[in-house]
Amino acid sequence: MIALCRDYQEMLAQEELVATKGTGGLIEELTGLHVTRVNSGEKGGDLQIGSMIASDQIKAVVFLRDPLTAHPHEPDINAVLKICDINDVPLATNISTARLVLAHLKDLQNIEQPICNADSSTTTAD
Repeated sequence: MIALCRDYQEMLAQEELVATKGTGGLIEELTGLHVTRVNSGEKGGDLQIGSMIASDQIKAVVFLRDPLTAHPHEPDINAVLKICDINDVPLATNISTARLVLAHLKDLQNIEQPICNADSSTTTAD
């Protein structure tokens, strides 16, 4: 996740990022990007992000996880994945897809910005 954030740092700096407590803290510490942090996943953070998705506050979700490892809050993780599908929010659960989603959002930023503005919003969750 950190390498991905570094690769897209300029674009992500123009977005409102949201992550669970641990992931958000690491992203802020290691990249300098501002991240709004919700509770940790085990304490309902995934559900908080799901609520934001359902409220159309999230453009895209990058949720990198080890699919071979059991997670104690697996039902909450599945709820986030489901709400992305229901609300047609782009969802990346691996690095390759994350790069495609972030590249597309970067392209959209370039289209949306005024011609006279050289500066160029993606949201992640873990």
